This record gives sequence, structure tokens and C-alpha cells, in this order.
Amino acid sequence: MEAAQGDAPSLRGRRALVVGGSGGIGRALSLELGARGASLVVHGGSSRERLDACLSDLRGLGAPAEGFLLDLEEAGGPSRLIERLPGLGPLDILAVAFGPFVQKSLAETKAEDWERMALLDLALPGALASALLPGMSARGWGRVLLVGGTRTDTVRPCASNAAYAAAKTALAVLAKSLAVEGAPHGVGCVLVCPGFVDTEYLSPDRRADLERRSPAGELIDPRLLAAGAVGLLVAEPCVASGSVVSMDGGLSL
Repeated sequence: MEAAQGDAPSLRGRRALVVGGSGGIGRALSLELGARGASLVVHGGSSRERLDACLSDLRGLGAPAEGFLLDLEEAGGPSRLIERLPGLGPLDILAVAFGPFVQKSLAETKAEDWERMALLDLALPGALASALLPGMSARGWGRVLLVGGTRTDTVRPCASNAAYAAAKTALAVLAKSLAVEGAPHGVGCVLVCPGFVDTEYLSPDRRADLERRSPAGELIDPRLLAAGAVGLLVAEPCVASGSVVSMDGGLSL
């Protein structure tokens, strides 16, 4: 399928940073933004091969693209990313597809698990948005796309991943706050909460398990997810700003 559809709004002249943009959902978002005409700055975690492959695909679409590796799990990684932002130049679009996962019962979840989830799944997207919002507002246009977790579109009990779900659910406050503060300045924000998505990170056993639990019996194509999410994000005006959108195909757990 084509990454960008029909008369989709062009992003030519816009510059996007995709955090976690070299693999999985992030890679699909990078390619969708590039297909719509944006120039890309792609952040990758630790795989030079994966990052180079993504940049090659973007350039094949005719999208100007550059990238860098930074392991956000390392001590000081989030701070180093924030410090790097001024050197990247003006950024019109921020997409955050990075977000580590912890699966443990509440009783087994340690203080360091809570700290890691709060920092990387919530505080990091928030700090990035805070850093980029003034520039977007001054230029009169900006978009922020946040990727939540499966079934984190509202407050729900979680038997095996409370720390992760709590951080991802809290992204709704960030999305709605950004929408309110950014609206007078042409800045919008959308939070999407995917279902079970087919990515290269899944083991065969995990993929088979998720397929059995998926409403349609198959995983979501990340390209479809990216096309829908970016379509909501870049519409003019951004009437979806502040939305928390479930993109799970009717998943019920």
C-alpha cells in the first residue's frame, strides 16, 4: 500500500523529529511523514543498521532525512536528547514512538521500574513537547503526535503492567494540555493508542499469541496505523487536537 493516500495534506517545507523512528511503529511514522513531503530527523536507539535502512527508505521516497543514535535507556540519555534539540534546527513536528515496557504484577514492580516508566514513557515526551512548543508557537504552526499503549485510552485496572499503563495513560493529560495551550498559535497534539501491531520486535511465539487475541485474528499493519495517525495530525485545521484515539480495531481484553 502507499504510505500517503490521495489528496492528503502535504507537509512539504515541514521538518519532523521522530523519536524511536527507526523501527516498529516509529519507522512507519517516519515513512508516512516522509511520503507526505516532510524532511526528517530520525532518532534511533542502538541499531545503526536499522537507522541506516530507514534513512535509505526515506531518501528513496525523495524525503530529506538525517538521523542519529542515542540510547535513551542509558543514564542521562533523556537529558542528552533534550540538550541536542537546539542543534537540530527548527522542528515543526514531533512524533514520540519510543516507550519501554515492563510486565510485572504490582507486587513485583520495584521502585526502579516505576521510575523508569515515569521517566521514559511520560516525562521524556513531556519534556520534548515543552522544549519545542515555544518555537512552534512563534512560527504559528506545529504538531505533536504521541503514541500511547494498548488500552491506555482511559483509566483501567492493569493486572500485569500497572507502571507502564499508568505512565502511558497519563499522556492524555499532556495531549489535552498541549492542545489547549497550542490552539491559539496553530499547534495541535494527538495521542493514539494502538492495538496489537505487527513489528519486527515480536518473537514468533509472541506474534502468534497476539494474533489469537486480536479482534480480526491478525495484527495491525503499522503502515495503516501511521497513515491514520498522521492524517489526524496534519489536517488543517487540526480539529482532532486534544484527542485520545484508540486504534485497536475493537480490541477487548
